[in-house]
Amino acid sequence: MNTQQLESFLEVAENLNFARAAENLNISQPAVSRQIHTLEEELGTKLFHRSTKNVTLTSAGIIFLEEAKNMIASLHRATKKIQQHADTNMQSLSIGCTNETDLILVSKILKRCKGEMPRLHPLLKIVSHKFILNLFFGDGIDILFAFKNSVPSKEGIAYRELFQAPVCCAFSSAHPFARKKEISETELYSQCMVVCNSYAVPPETMSLQNSVSRHIAPNRIYYCDNLNAMLTLVHSDYGFAILPEIKSPNAEICYVPFADKAPVSYGIFYKEPFQNALIKDFIRFI
Repeated sequence: MNTQQLESFLEVAENLNFARAAENLNISQPAVSRQIHTLEEELGTKLFHRSTKNVTLTSAGIIFLEEAKNMIASLHRATKKIQQHADTNMQSLSIGCTNETDLILVSKILKRCKGEMPRLHPLLKIVSHKFILNLFFGDGIDILFAFKNSVPSKEGIAYRELFQAPVCCAFSSAHPFARKKEISETELYSQCMVVCNSYAVPPETMSLQNSVSRHIAPNRIYYCDNLNAMLTLVHSDYGFAILPEIKSPNAEICYVPFADKAPVSYGIFYKEPFQNALIKDFIRFI
């Protein structure tokens, strides 16, 4: 199916006359007939009833008419966007995130970018860790926000640290430990725990999570497979979770740091050499 077929169909449907449709399209009447014939073959149905005196839409043609209008309208909108993009020198940058906590940081950066890099058009891609790595290594993403040890080392991939996040226990604000200044592993053995088996949890934190969970009875452990589910259970006071301290979208979750654990590095991954100047400018801006 192509645009010539759709435009020919719409002209014939509007005029119910092949000769007039050909005149409007500035092509021959046989050419219009061929476009309609090939379209009907692709769809496997007749779109018009034809006689020596009349041309009318079939029931299938009436159904297809609205869809054809929508397809042509979408194509025109897309063409206009591309033309505007070329005319205004818009610069697109694809940014990868794996969860809502990444977006809190990204939103602060983009808010400032909007004022200082007005031509920047960010394309945010928020998918699971596994798929986002495939996108990143396959050139589907320019910038990836993640913990340092959550992304495999590869030649040509560079990392720039933004900050170091303390390893903490996340508690609901109602939990009796929520106001503590710091926490130790042994204090947690009598509590309920939320465990997340996801690559969104960095290896250093996953190791501590596994160590603590071995001391807690199975009936007091709640399992989930993504970070947002983990934070939901913590907020609902099902138990604590072990996480790096990156501000949660839920203000009712409190982070209490471990007394003796090293922080984990969080930052941006990108490819070198730079694929375009925009990536270099964005990294410098951050």
